[in-house]
Amino acid sequence: MDKTSVIDDQWPYIRTLLPADLETSARDSGALIRKRGVLSAEALLRMLLAYGLTDLSLKSVAAWAGALGLSELSAPGLFYRVRDAEMWLSGLLAGVLADEIAPPLKRGFRLRAVDATVVCGPGAKGTEWRLHTLSDPASGRLCAVQMTDAHGAEGYGLHPARKGDLVLGDRGYAYSGSIAAARRNGAEVIVRINPQTIRLCTSNRTLLRLGDHGDLVPKTGVIGWSLMMPVFPPKRGTKSRASWPLASATEWIPVRVVASRTREGRIIWVLTTERSGEVSDAEAMDLYRLRWQVELVFKRLKSLLWLDSLPSRQGPTARSWLLARLLAGALAQRLLKPNGALSPWGYVLR
Repeated sequence: MDKTSVIDDQWPYIRTLLPADLETSARDSGALIRKRGVLSAEALLRMLLAYGLTDLSLKSVAAWAGALGLSELSAPGLFYRVRDAEMWLSGLLAGVLADEIAPPLKRGFRLRAVDATVVCGPGAKGTEWRLHTLSDPASGRLCAVQMTDAHGAEGYGLHPARKGDLVLGDRGYAYSGSIAAARRNGAEVIVRINPQTIRLCTSNRTLLRLGDHGDLVPKTGVIGWSLMMPVFPPKRGTKSRASWPLASATEWIPVRVVASRTREGRIIWVLTTERSGEVSDAEAMDLYRLRWQVELVFKRLKSLLWLDSLPSRQGPTARSWLLARLLAGALAQRLLKPNGALSPWGYVLR
């Protein structure tokens, strides 16, 4: 699908994927309290998507909208509309992605994966924005997106995981506070760990140094341990929890640690909070490998949505631009591959 078709010939179908009452959500979010030259909330959204999807300047988007009778805004007027639309676009994106959530798997789990990618503007000297995504690794679909600045660390607590979710994560998510946040939401996790940076204990709460037991990991197959993970209160001024004694733990979470070797003999350590027996040690390791599908999601996002071409590096419209582009991608995803049973229409009937 051509990227401009979302705002042109495919718009009548795209509209069926959006909330029926855009006027209310635009007003409540502060995006369109007074129309002042804008035909409607729907017209404003088309302009926002046009700005996010195309390489047009604000002046060109305003001219395009004027030719279609969508608005009478000048470029400065559209600038303020884009600036004020951040909350509205964020809510619309969350709603569209929420419709993507699939029913639980037969075993009672919905498989999800979390990861983050960096988006930088022209001339950036470092990280400017991070996109934290929750996705379905089987289909490659996005389920939720959170956007933070450069200081936003990875963590399960950023994502709307819920009961029934089995969430895959890489080592950036493998710290006790992050895993505890997922558990508080009712979700289970499978996350790769570095045995040197996470504290784990035996059932009698004695510290176990997993790195000292690497010789027990077989050349082929897997080995598992049933352990306890202490959760410590955050310590101001540092991310380190090493100074906390075990007696200071505020929570103890039962976990399993599974280890296997690559062909080169390197050990892969994976931790899971799933202990019902529905997922075996070997299955936990196999499921973790699906997390690599997330890399394909990011590559697709950056290639199809041109996320590397942020036009406004630190300006007041940067977040709105990113959200508009993500919303367009989510809508196109729904249109090309609608959720639920196949239908001859290919869009939502109302």
